[in-house]
Amino acid sequence: MKKIFFLLLFVLLCYEAYNVFVKTTHFNKDRASFEYTKNGLDVLADSLVANKIILDKPSFLVMAKILNVETKARPGKFLVKKNTSLLSLIRMLRNNQQATVNFVLNKVRTRGELARLVENTLSMDSTTAAAFFNNNDSLAPFGTDTTQLLTLFIPNTYTMYWSTSLPKLMQKMKDQQILFWKANNRLEKAKSIGMTPEQVYTLASIVDEECNYDSDKSLIASVYQNRLTKSMPLQACPTIKYAMQDFTLTRIYEKYLTNPSPYNTYKHKGLPPGPICTPMPKTIDLVLNAPKTDYLYFVAKADFSGYHHFSATFQEHSKFAKEYQLKLDEYQKKKH
Repeated sequence: MKKIFFLLLFVLLCYEAYNVFVKTTHFNKDRASFEYTKNGLDVLADSLVANKIILDKPSFLVMAKILNVETKARPGKFLVKKNTSLLSLIRMLRNNQQATVNFVLNKVRTRGELARLVENTLSMDSTTAAAFFNNNDSLAPFGTDTTQLLTLFIPNTYTMYWSTSLPKLMQKMKDQQILFWKANNRLEKAKSIGMTPEQVYTLASIVDEECNYDSDKSLIASVYQNRLTKSMPLQACPTIKYAMQDFTLTRIYEKYLTNPSPYNTYKHKGLPPGPICTPMPKTIDLVLNAPKTDYLYFVAKADFSGYHHFSATFQEHSKFAKEYQLKLDEYQKKKH
């Protein structure tokens, strides 16, 4: 009887040793992730068992207590590879070896969209992020406010911890903004065209919404710079969409042009108060390197290619504009 008892004890000890030192995971994928929150290790252990990251809750809790995990671990997201041992998993927690996430910033048009991006990437909800982004007191330490907030966000892919706080996110964006403008003589180029980096960013945001082709973007930037120099209204259709907060509009009608928003560049001269989206870095460079032209007008080509006609006189522009309007009317009739 004693032999059987010791044999069973030996088997159990071998199993525990294998589980602790060799393999504890039981999922089939190459890797799995889990989140540790302030709810404590007991709740975490239940979640780990449910997701087959560990098989034995008591062993986890005993080892975690021995290694003083609860006082050392910090909330975050952790990545576990297949066949990870229990000891390795607990050390990962104790040493705060968190998984990183990619904060992929492409085009964002509003603070609300930015808040939702934060929620989809980091460990906070969009309501918390929106409250931060809509508060000038929160933004002041980073040298910005609610109208200029997007100028801190240069589209790119940024690697950070899942548990990154909003102040740390903002500081990272501020640091990256400074590096971006210091590179490739961008600050000097902005100064040479009489604009601040924030003004260049805002103009680039309009240009980015106007067209998809780089060759036309350069000329559109030239048109807008010429209009600013001559104190002409920009009359940029994308700013009407922003003023109305309706980005589904495909045609700007006369009735929309009376919108009182300061972002309505048909009604107000100069640049709008802030950017209307996060422009691609390439578009910012196209604005900085825009060619010198005498163009003051542009309109989409009537072949719907996405390219534009550029004109120095209103008379020439009117001819191209009428061609486009006729083709657009014909297209709309066919649709109905």
